[in-house]
Amino acid sequence: MTMTPSRPAAAETSRPLTGDQFAAWQRRFDESPSAQLMQNAVCRQPIDEVALDRRVATSTDFTFSHVLDDWTVTSQKQSGRCWLFAGLNLLRVGAMNKMNLQEFEFSQNHIFFWDKVERANYFLQRIIETADRDIDDRHVAFLLDRPYDDGGQWNMFVNLVKKHGLVPQAVMPDSHSSGCTPRMNGNIRHKLREGAVRLRAAAAAGASTENLEAEKHAILETVYRILSIHLGTPPAEFDWQWNDKDRKFHRDGKVTPQDFAKRYTDIDLDHYVCLVNDPRNPYNQTYTVEYLGNVEGGDRVVYLNVETDVLKQVAMNTITDGEPVWMGCDVGPMMERKLGLWDARLYDYEGVYETQYTLDKADRLRAHQSLMTHAMLFTGVDVVSEAGVERPRRWRVENSWGDEIGRKGFFLMNDNWFDQYMFEIAANRKYLSQDLIAALDTEPTVLPPWDPMGSLARS
Repeated sequence: MTMTPSRPAAAETSRPLTGDQFAAWQRRFDESPSAQLMQNAVCRQPIDEVALDRRVATSTDFTFSHVLDDWTVTSQKQSGRCWLFAGLNLLRVGAMNKMNLQEFEFSQNHIFFWDKVERANYFLQRIIETADRDIDDRHVAFLLDRPYDDGGQWNMFVNLVKKHGLVPQAVMPDSHSSGCTPRMNGNIRHKLREGAVRLRAAAAAGASTENLEAEKHAILETVYRILSIHLGTPPAEFDWQWNDKDRKFHRDGKVTPQDFAKRYTDIDLDHYVCLVNDPRNPYNQTYTVEYLGNVEGGDRVVYLNVETDVLKQVAMNTITDGEPVWMGCDVGPMMERKLGLWDARLYDYEGVYETQYTLDKADRLRAHQSLMTHAMLFTGVDVVSEAGVERPRRWRVENSWGDEIGRKGFFLMNDNWFDQYMFEIAANRKYLSQDLIAALDTEPTVLPPWDPMGSLARS
């Protein structure tokens, strides 16, 4: 019979810090001229002001060999709708061309409303599916921990456009709550958790599938009412007419959101796939994440994992062919908001602290130090030729944080930052090799719900 070793008592494993250790650390700190100098500086200034590498900041040239944008940026305000803004900003390029407009925005509020409705249903359906598990089961706990969020992924955006269409911003403009979501989300989150408890109790009591569905719809009707109060009511149809940039008048008459999306976008979303760079897992394979989605019955969130150079090449070729690129990254590290600059060596934290940061991209994912947090749009690239091979050295980025930061809302990403913190792009299949197209048809490996590749762009 195999005996399981008992765990040592807490007293045997406890190793409290001692006064001698504190004194030794303080002595070595006092003996370090650079530590004292940094203390004097950082106690009076933000760390990023002290650590900023001026050589990087002043040597970066904000010019590009290929620039697509001649429009102004949008603003998601105090919400996590970046993935929707990035998607709509991609589609609005074709809409502006079709309608001969200098500026145009689709309604972010309209598609946001439907995401909120669909996501509530998606959550409650997962609660019903897991009702036979203990409430402390890790999967159930994961669902209950974050049942409602602003963030999303490319495939989730596509599902919304396919099902609910698009409308101009003037037809359903932003409300206070669409641009400042915490209170609305918190109140709905409360109702969803309350609903989860009710559904689990009903399932435990032997409720039929039909009764559980009826209970779910009653909860969703309340969610729909709350959303309508906060965001307004989405139109089933609307009148559309406009004056183009040459002052020519156009009238389209009554249209539905689905009709509007078909008429005024020039991108076939069915041809687009999501490419990611996840160095933890094998390349040229597809992946999905359990419980990651928004529209019940919609397309799964599926990633094709590729090397960084493939991600760059596809993005560069798309831009040089005249189309922006939807992308997702870990937006926070090595970013200067006022300058609108990302560079992997922008801040010399190692010099300030006299230490080294040694995690590579794969280990940052494993250790929960990095993941995709924000979605934006590539609208330019600076391409240089080395030994007859063209490569990108910096990227122009359209952000959705308004025009008061960066270069009127546009940022510059140096290519060394791309290597470290870029995670995904949406790309047309035509830019992929035959081997990668074949890999798209493989059955995706399912990652657990808490895997970092299941993160939502929400910054």
